[in-house]
Amino acid sequence: MSWLTEARFGLFVHWGIYASAARHEWVKSYEQLTDAQYQPYFDHFEPDRYDPEQWAEDAWNAGMRYLVITTKHHDGFCLWDSELTDYSAPHTPWGKDLLAPMVSAFRERGFRIGLYHSLLDWHHPEFPVDLYHPQRKDVARELEAGIDRTAGRDVSKYADYLHGQVRELLTGFGTIDVMWFDFSYADRGFNAKGPDEWRSAELLAMVQELQPEILVNNRLGLGSGDFTTPEQVQPPGNEVAAGNGTQVPWEACQTLNGSWGYHRDNHDWKSPALLIRMLVDSVSKGGNMLLNVGPDGRGAWEPRALEALAGVGSWMRLHERSIRGCGPSAYLPPADCRYTQNGRRLYLHVFAWPMGHLHLPGLGDRVEYAQFLHDASEVKRMTVDPAAPAHTYLTGLPENTLTLKLPNRAPEVASCVIELFLRD
Repeated sequence: MSWLTEARFGLFVHWGIYASAARHEWVKSYEQLTDAQYQPYFDHFEPDRYDPEQWAEDAWNAGMRYLVITTKHHDGFCLWDSELTDYSAPHTPWGKDLLAPMVSAFRERGFRIGLYHSLLDWHHPEFPVDLYHPQRKDVARELEAGIDRTAGRDVSKYADYLHGQVRELLTGFGTIDVMWFDFSYADRGFNAKGPDEWRSAELLAMVQELQPEILVNNRLGLGSGDFTTPEQVQPPGNEVAAGNGTQVPWEACQTLNGSWGYHRDNHDWKSPALLIRMLVDSVSKGGNMLLNVGPDGRGAWEPRALEALAGVGSWMRLHERSIRGCGPSAYLPPADCRYTQNGRRLYLHVFAWPMGHLHLPGLGDRVEYAQFLHDASEVKRMTVDPAAPAHTYLTGLPENTLTLKLPNRAPEVASCVIELFLRD
């Protein structure tokens, strides 16, 4: 786990022919499109602006250190040249494998490599129609009329296909650091699927045999996995744990605007300042943040995504050591603040700028020096005399409280960090 908890910040990429629809990666299910209605996105997929080296550079400059790329999403379209299907990038007008150059470019830049692979497949003829499948309402109506044209579908044959594709991915692209499966949904409703249908235990054993050092997430339906994956939420604490109550690593996967795939008309974009606070919040609770970009149909990252990542990257260049290699602290931060810690260095992230002072319980005798991280300028420490007149000086502070004297104006950074050097 050391590399994952050292990195703390990764890039998620959701990309496929749904980028051409430009209205969410679940568009086929949400709009209940038939295969024929969805086919034009395949027939016209030609990402001529695809530049994986530039993707890697932009992600590196944002402070990201590992990649998770959607090899196949729920629609069944594959980015690589799979021997098991023609429903893949080399059979579109683009005519080439998209995954291999991406893995190569990111690995060369210094990234760890993770592969997302959907357990679902709405294109495969043996995948039984269920509550998420685009044909769900048509099948339901036919069943009411006593007709079932999907009765011959065999999930065990689909599972063979699923396992075969995962084997291709784990034998054809060198060392893979993360296998990110998505998702099990047993007992949720009509034809719901879980570990029995995927043959998850068998699948996991194969993954671990092919790549013994790989990390596998928690979505096979077998428990917490090597790490858990809260989605589109910031956990309220660092209590994300395995079933036996022990702590396991976790990774909050987040979007820039609420959509994973490219969504042209979605304008609900998070600001760089909010993204930074989400990253800090994750690390302060012992977690990672996996931030998603959805390239468009021509293979480019849209300007709004690049602007957001540039803002985070600008902050990370000055404050990286308060994130990379850090984790939670046992000390209780003041209101509107977070702590991250790496050994004797304690980082106070100030989300809301106070008037004059910050009071840090339990640190009165523990700090030998304090400075703003962005410019290494000293932050003055104070010892408050509890016997001083109440109308003149600070009173009522708990014993062993460290008081920091702050300027009235906050430093001009997206989120201020004070670096505290602790005594042995």
